[in-house]
Amino acid sequence: MKYRQLGRSGLRVSVLTMGALTFGGRGVFAPVGSTGPAEATRQVDRALDAGVNLIDTADAYSGGASEEMVGQALKGRRDRTLIATKARMPTGVGPNDAGLSRHHLIDACEQSLRRLGTDHIDLYQMHVWDGVTPIEETLSALDDLRRAGKIRYAGCSNYSSWHLMKALGTADRLGLIRFVSQQIHYSLQSREVEYELVPAAIDQGVGVLVWSPLAGGLLSGKYRRAAPSPTGTRRFAGWDEPPIRDEGALYDIVDVLDRISRQRGATPAQVALAWLLTRPAVTSLVIGARTDDQLAENLTAADLDLTADECALLGEVSAPPLLYPYWHQAKLAGDRLSPADESLLHRS
Repeated sequence: MKYRQLGRSGLRVSVLTMGALTFGGRGVFAPVGSTGPAEATRQVDRALDAGVNLIDTADAYSGGASEEMVGQALKGRRDRTLIATKARMPTGVGPNDAGLSRHHLIDACEQSLRRLGTDHIDLYQMHVWDGVTPIEETLSALDDLRRAGKIRYAGCSNYSSWHLMKALGTADRLGLIRFVSQQIHYSLQSREVEYELVPAAIDQGVGVLVWSPLAGGLLSGKYRRAAPSPTGTRRFAGWDEPPIRDEGALYDIVDVLDRISRQRGATPAQVALAWLLTRPAVTSLVIGARTDDQLAENLTAADLDLTADECALLGEVSAPPLLYPYWHQAKLAGDRLSPADESLLHRS
């Protein structure tokens, strides 16, 4: 297993993170998997044995059951790994049981600590932007939680670039806790984050954790052009994340993945994950699994090094168009580009 620095923090995390979205399988999360306690512990065992040192969950996953299973799986060996969880989603029916207010954040943190069976959260992530609560209130509450020893680092998830920059600017201006990471959706099938979020991460020293790096299984090799959707998958069960914008373009990517994987004696999923690990600013890929076999397959992606030619083929077939003002910058600003600019304009 390889390890990378998480943003500008002193924390080193494995390039693969164990995702616990499938743990529990309750409510709206049932389509993504229904991993029970025994299987969850087996998966955590396998991940730890492979060198994974970060487990990612959220208070919203299966109504807290995911956090409970993570806590049970780590009982007696909490010191072997880092725990990342999230807050923001509804945890009750009251008017203050959601969002990133001081009231909800402090209560949500206490509840997560109880479910996880731990006295601290290593990385506490804001699950989604809250446009109603002032960012100063959110960051102040997080700063208090850090000073109390209940969280050690803070991150965000699913923010737009201006949300991220507003949070970082406010933290710097007021001397409050600064986000060390952002967890975002990024894959060969969805590269929109390269317009703003990845350049912002490079410029600001923010680590990137990637959720659904296989595009909800679309890049796993199970989905083929002109073939019916396979049964037993999350998409077959009704899970619609991420959306498919261009089905033809998706299968063009799958065709290249299939060709490279056959040449390398790997699987399309392993190749797709290995490509993401070559991208600027990417720290770790959050990999979940419905089965032990899927997890074992994905864990080996950390050992697959793609050639420059293979990366170029995948990059070409999946490259997003340069929108304005980027095509204009590529034409007229090419003599004065920063590393963040070059990450989008394919100069790095």
